[in-house]
Amino acid sequence: MLSKKNIILLGRIATVLSVLMYVSYLAQIQSNLSGIKGNFIQPLVATVNCTCWTVYAFSKKERDYPVFIANLPGIFLGMLTVLTSF
Repeated sequence: MLSKKNIILLGRIATVLSVLMYVSYLAQIQSNLSGIKGNFIQPLVATVNCTCWTVYAFSKKERDYPVFIANLPGIFLGMLTVLTSF
């Protein structure tokens, strides 16, 4: 069982890694805008998934800010990736 301190640390690490995962869409967006179009399915599914998690985290009585922060960039960057893939 993890201590409360270790759980907080793990949550922070997971939040940073999640944000970095969605920031990685910037390379795909740049490729899409340069004419090398990528598939839109994965970023679309990621956008829907991030939207669900963000609404969940913000709707809880005790808001889950690490989950909210981790998924918020995925909504915008995922949708931007989808839009530039056409």
